[in-house]
Amino acid sequence: MLQLLITVILAFYVAWNLGANDVANSMGTSVGSKAVTMRQALVIAGVLEFTGAVLFGHEVSQTLATKIANPALFVTQPQILILGMISVLVACGLWLQIATSQGWPVSSSHAVVGAIAGFSWVAAGINAVDWLNIGRISLTWVLTPVVSGILAATFYSLVKYSILDRPNPIAQLREWIPWLSVLLLSVFGVIVLPTVFNRPLFAALPLPSHDLPIITGAAATVAITLISWHQLDMSISKTQSTPTTPRSSVEKQLARFQVLSACFVAFAHGSNDVGNAIAPLAAIAYIMRTGSVPLTGFSVPLWILLLGGSGIVAGLAIWGRKVIATIGENIIPLQPSSGFCAEIATATTILLASRLGLPVSTSHALVGGVVGIGLIQNWRSVRFSTVKSIILAWFITLPVAGGLGAVIFVCLRLWFG
Repeated sequence: MLQLLITVILAFYVAWNLGANDVANSMGTSVGSKAVTMRQALVIAGVLEFTGAVLFGHEVSQTLATKIANPALFVTQPQILILGMISVLVACGLWLQIATSQGWPVSSSHAVVGAIAGFSWVAAGINAVDWLNIGRISLTWVLTPVVSGILAATFYSLVKYSILDRPNPIAQLREWIPWLSVLLLSVFGVIVLPTVFNRPLFAALPLPSHDLPIITGAAATVAITLISWHQLDMSISKTQSTPTTPRSSVEKQLARFQVLSACFVAFAHGSNDVGNAIAPLAAIAYIMRTGSVPLTGFSVPLWILLLGGSGIVAGLAIWGRKVIATIGENIIPLQPSSGFCAEIATATTILLASRLGLPVSTSHALVGGVVGIGLIQNWRSVRFSTVKSIILAWFITLPVAGGLGAVIFVCLRLWFG
């Protein structure tokens, strides 16, 4: 019982640091562009991250607990797997705390994977680790920011040419409202809705399971598009008093789109990344409950999801400002138009990678998107010193977390005999 209590505290500690670090993925650009204040960002992200984590955060937990290391190697020694998962929690929590204190937006997914690989190697040998999967993760470090940067630069160029640089940008924005709405809701709807409708809650509905996400997604897209179009149209009608409306008025209207895009990213992020904090706890709770090692997918108890969601929100509220400032303010000066394009590019990159079965990092995608926009606006405005420190943090996350996981596991095994 004491072992479980210690693990619960450690899982909350990891979730705390995950919230402090990774939530910048969803809110950093919105704060940097002044679309929302820091306090508003903390409230919005807190609600949506918690909701996504509690309702739809079980899938990633199952994957991390059973598919990075080979659990079959620990069938006869489940206690070794428990010590290993405790090592993972300690290693990830420490590294995320160090990174957050420096304002580095690192990947919690890579930290967890690295720590699991580190303890598994020491505990059961080099073949206990799925090195092919580790290699694919490393490859995404390079591809994700590049793809996101290209997409963000493309989106921003389109908005700049079609709206911002026109003689009457407000009138142009009015024409582009339905297209921007469709783009926004289509991208984020594809990310969120399949996760939602794969849950057992919707299994009893009379529609075929493969049609339900498509039908509901289309309906939601149309409904929210119409609502957004109507509200923005009314707001623009009040603003459009002269043919030479200041660009700041256009940015103010685009801020509405950016807040909506940030909300979807926060929800999707919570549903995916909570597994990084609670997967080790879920595996330990399973072993203690059944006396066996989880070999395949297993259900994550609701109380563990609640714990992870609460930890994310607590860490975000108390310590999340530093990383939000790094992405939102310390790479390039952001406006709502550029922040919106960066978030669209981030979501699109994640979606494409998911379709290809590649694990990605939201941090990598968003930083790449922000840099891509900066290169289009004015490459001299990009603070490359900040980018260099972020890239360095990316590349050392996996080996540092792996080393910490291995060392902590050895110490725990010696301590407990």
